[in-house]
Amino acid sequence: MRFRRGPHVDTHELQENWQPKLYFRLILLVLLIAYAIAFVLENRKAINVHFVFATASVSLVWLILLSLALGLVGGILLAQLERRRRRRRA
Repeated sequence: MRFRRGPHVDTHELQENWQPKLYFRLILLVLLIAYAIAFVLENRKAINVHFVFATASVSLVWLILLSLALGLVGGILLAQLERRRRRRRA
């Protein structure tokens, strides 16, 4: 089905407004959100985490995200320590 374009619509103007980077980023954002939702739904079952003196029941997705956050913070802190050591040597 084809729609008629009115006299006020210019094809050159439509081509100038086409922003492929913007649409690529929007599609990528939608795919990432869909992946995050699927990740949460697949890992929502509760599991038992055994500590030395206690046991806790937690959702698997929270355990994964907590481990990811702790690893990220630890990596940043280690990188800062390494940078500080290099500055002292120089």
